[in-house]
Amino acid sequence: MDVDRGRGDRRRWLLDGLLCVALLAIGLAGTVPAGLNQGVHAGPVAYPPVVVAALALAVRRRWPLPTLAVVAAATTGYLMLGQPYGPILLSFVVAVYTVAAHLPVRTAAVAGAVVLAALALYVFVGVRPPGAVGLMPVAAWVVVPFAVGVTVRLSREAAARSRSDEARRLADAERLRVAREVHDVVGHGLAAIHLQAEVALHLLARRPEQAEAALTAISRTSKEALDELRVTLTVVRREEVTDERAPVPGLAQLPHLRERLAGAGVPVTVETSGEPRPLPVAVDLAAYRVAQEALTNVLRHAGPATAAVRVGYAPGEVTVEVTDTGRGRPAPADRAAGSGLAGMRERVTALGGTFDAGPAAGGGFRVHATLPTGEVT
Repeated sequence: MDVDRGRGDRRRWLLDGLLCVALLAIGLAGTVPAGLNQGVHAGPVAYPPVVVAALALAVRRRWPLPTLAVVAAATTGYLMLGQPYGPILLSFVVAVYTVAAHLPVRTAAVAGAVVLAALALYVFVGVRPPGAVGLMPVAAWVVVPFAVGVTVRLSREAAARSRSDEARRLADAERLRVAREVHDVVGHGLAAIHLQAEVALHLLARRPEQAEAALTAISRTSKEALDELRVTLTVVRREEVTDERAPVPGLAQLPHLRERLAGAGVPVTVETSGEPRPLPVAVDLAAYRVAQEALTNVLRHAGPATAAVRVGYAPGEVTVEVTDTGRGRPAPADRAAGSGLAGMRERVTALGGTFDAGPAAGGGFRVHATLPTGEVT
């Protein structure tokens, strides 16, 4: 960032230097012709103010007010000496514009008023004062560049606010996405651990060998959940190196999810139709999260049940369907209003997909999602 700032400063210095050279050349070459056009002879005394006004602009961005003071003094002296309207006024216009574009409006307005009052002196006092008729061009030399500078400043500030608002919106969306990821990971892991812990407590006294298997499943499930959580949080903790051993969540992890649920006492079958193919990362992750959250709901609400996950690959889309055979309690209605289903729906619709959940025709519960993959069909 410091390198970029240094390059920007050098570029601005170069541009201001070129501007000074250009205005100096125009002033030296154009002052005499401008006087001849107005019937006024531009004597040797005209050139020092022209040179001073042009060279002062080299530091106009760094010191806008001192630059304006020097240019205004040189321009006023030039006009007081009876010299013609000429290229020196270009330097004056640039100085007024710089103050208006780079300083607060109130400060710039005060500086503009002072400069206007100083220039107005030559209207009534000078070698060839134009009188009251000269007030109009004097005001225009100040008001026009001042208005342009203020407009540029306000537009620049509005653009900066817009960029800031967009960055804040993107940051909020990213935090929401990460929060949803954490909810899915932690919710699924804790549901599986809770069920396995209940099994272990129930079997600890009568069948310690089966309780040991349940505790082993708890250990494995907690480790897998922590690994997945670490991958998820890498998004917001970018300074840490991602653990390459932990797989990125996606449909390829469904077999591991099935094993985890089997250890928790829920038999799960996974079926695939169509030709499996690599999916966009966001689509792959969303499809996996739909299956994971739906199976987590089976753990929490369905009672003794089996579940089936069906993944279908079709041109331009992928579908995920999760059904269960739970009949132990009136859970489907509760599940239909749950925050987990709302999160799934938001995740799917954000990618342009469709989502449906509700009681299955033959009993149990069904979750179905269709996600576009973006391929040209």
